[in-house]
Amino acid sequence: MITVIIAGGSGTRLWPLSTPRYPKHLLKLTGKRSLLQTAYDRAATISETVYIVTEAGHSDLVREQLSELQDSAFLIEPGRRGTAHCIVFALDSIARKHDHDEPIAFIHSDHHIRDVGGFARSFSLAASESTSGSHITLIGIEPTFPSIGFGYIERDQAIDTDNGVYRVKSFKEKPDFETAKNYMESGNYLWNCGYFVGSVNTFLKEMKQSAPDLLAHYKKLESIEKVGSVEYNDAYLSFDSQVIDIALIEKAKSLAVVAASFDWMDIGSFKDLHDVVPQDDKGNYFCGDNVHSIDVENVFVRNEEPDKPVAVIGVDNVVVVNTPDGILVSRKDVSHKTGDIAKKIQN
Repeated sequence: MITVIIAGGSGTRLWPLSTPRYPKHLLKLTGKRSLLQTAYDRAATISETVYIVTEAGHSDLVREQLSELQDSAFLIEPGRRGTAHCIVFALDSIARKHDHDEPIAFIHSDHHIRDVGGFARSFSLAASESTSGSHITLIGIEPTFPSIGFGYIERDQAIDTDNGVYRVKSFKEKPDFETAKNYMESGNYLWNCGYFVGSVNTFLKEMKQSAPDLLAHYKKLESIEKVGSVEYNDAYLSFDSQVIDIALIEKAKSLAVVAASFDWMDIGSFKDLHDVVPQDDKGNYFCGDNVHSIDVENVFVRNEEPDKPVAVIGVDNVVVVNTPDGILVSRKDVSHKTGDIAKKIQN
């Protein structure tokens, strides 16, 4: 199996730690290695061949963080054209070098997963199912709470009950709370985390049936002799921006899903981040030098400017982040709105 790590991001949800210049996957948020580096560590457990797709503006930083890899491991988009065309680009690049029937796992660079063994087992199952059934196979996450922030995959009949492999019945957009609660209570829905496995031929077959525009774009890239040439880049930049879930996956005629046997989190807010970092006996997390506190509980404080003191007094459920790019002060439970502020600042 080949693994492709999708390393993109606009740098808004964890502003001011994350910025367009230095997005989330490049940050060390949960340990000594960045999210991108830990994604590579996981990918290396399931594949001998790992590619990283990133856009030109971040390629030097991505290469720097994964300096042990050869240049050929980096697939550089000339510009962002959405996850659909990112995947089309990766498929064309891989098809030029590898067997078209070898399964390819697509994963993201900014997720937090601790159970690497469970991750490897789930993707091994997905690769096996994709190969035997000749269809794209997704990895779905068993919901742990009624989230309104994720899309949902509705399971159909079982293919392999013991290993949690099912046909896919339908996709559901991000629901309201009551609907999400019903999904969770039914036990028939999984969070859609954007992981899937399929060979070049499997993807092309599904594009032919469900997304002829993506197939036409693939064929256009395929017809150009050299990846990265001016002609190739101009062709790629002529494409519109599309999301793979909407452009292909939700239209697909035949899909399977594996219920993940590993823990998973998309760190989409400072509340999420606070949940996965070490805390003291009062639920506080402090990172960086020159941080001072009195009578605080359940706070996340990070100071990236050690020459500037940061003080927090008498607060609860608060995020305070100080960096050279800005200062954020937010209630932790509404920190998911940080992206809205970041977009205003960056426009």
